[in-house]
Amino acid sequence: MTPIQNPVLDQILKSMPEVSSQLKDLREIILANLIMIGETPAPSFKEERRIRLLLDRFTEAGLNASADEAGNGIGILEGINGDKNILVVAHADTIYSEKVDHSFTITPDEVIGPGVADNSLGVAVLASLPTILDKLNIKLKSNLIIMAGTRSLGRGNLEGLRFFLSNSKSPINFGLCVEGVKLGRLSHQSIGMIRGDITCSIPEQYDWSRFGTQSAILTLNEVINKINDIRLPKRPKASIVMGSIEGGGTYGNVATQAKLKFEIRSESAELSREIGDRIEEIVLELSSVHGENVTLDMFAKREPGGIPFSHPLVRCTRQIIQGIGIEPRLAPSVSELAAFIDYNIPALTLGVTAGDHLNELNESIEIEPMFKGIAQIVATLQAIDGGCCEQD
Repeated sequence: MTPIQNPVLDQILKSMPEVSSQLKDLREIILANLIMIGETPAPSFKEERRIRLLLDRFTEAGLNASADEAGNGIGILEGINGDKNILVVAHADTIYSEKVDHSFTITPDEVIGPGVADNSLGVAVLASLPTILDKLNIKLKSNLIIMAGTRSLGRGNLEGLRFFLSNSKSPINFGLCVEGVKLGRLSHQSIGMIRGDITCSIPEQYDWSRFGTQSAILTLNEVINKINDIRLPKRPKASIVMGSIEGGGTYGNVATQAKLKFEIRSESAELSREIGDRIEEIVLELSSVHGENVTLDMFAKREPGGIPFSHPLVRCTRQIIQGIGIEPRLAPSVSELAAFIDYNIPALTLGVTAGDHLNELNESIEIEPMFKGIAQIVATLQAIDGGCCEQD
């Protein structure tokens, strides 16, 4: 595809090496924000402490800072003209409970700790963004709305961002979602998704004297086998991700409860629904056969969609990522991008740096690539602000 020829974009691309270099002077500030935020537990629906810390940073930077009714932490950096509104968002919650030790370890090359990549680094970039723009002497014409969204993961189902977009008094012209990893990521479309739990439990009145007494784990195993037998077409693409299994207590006791957490992903909303219907049939069948309570709870959904590859926002951002010496990795997303799609707002998801051991207690991010990752975010905001990403 022919690169966009635009004097504003050309100037942004030329300045990127210098921007990356200048950002290294803010290393200690960015890392301090990362430690402060990351060592504050923020499981979904319990993000208040982390949000308060973020709002303190916004207030110190002179932003109009507040939390809305959904608990989202919002800072507004008013533009020179204020004729456009750009929303940059990162999800504030992590998968880790308050009982987990959230202490981070910093080495010369990396930061290690639960949730550092997903998504404490994303929130730390938001906390640092006003200081970064000031350091670079960048003054946007557009209003920049910086938001840490609550209730995004799991059962949260993007509640915080959806609430903000449905209640915003000002139209949002563009959206930018920030994820800690992976640098080079460029998501402009969302795949269809249905997320749910299947719970097998043995009722109190279960007849333990009957032949072949079941365990909830064995029943759940049958559920899994039948789900694996579902034939998926090659086109449109689809998959069933079994993300977690839990159940039982100890060696000698029959498990009275077991749970499967799963996700259906597909390029087609219709196919996602068909697979969901088939799983519902499996659950009903096994519940009647075994006399156990087998229940299905499908609680989150994403519709497929997004902006096309040819959209100026995608084209500009591809050139920006290439400008920092990295080949863009185009991959669909099931993250905050889906909420923007629902409201027909052109938006992208970008990653900040490289990382490892995602969603494990020793999750890590690399420090050095982070400066290029932040430079691409700043450049993308400048390109949007400069009118490079408008569709004719």
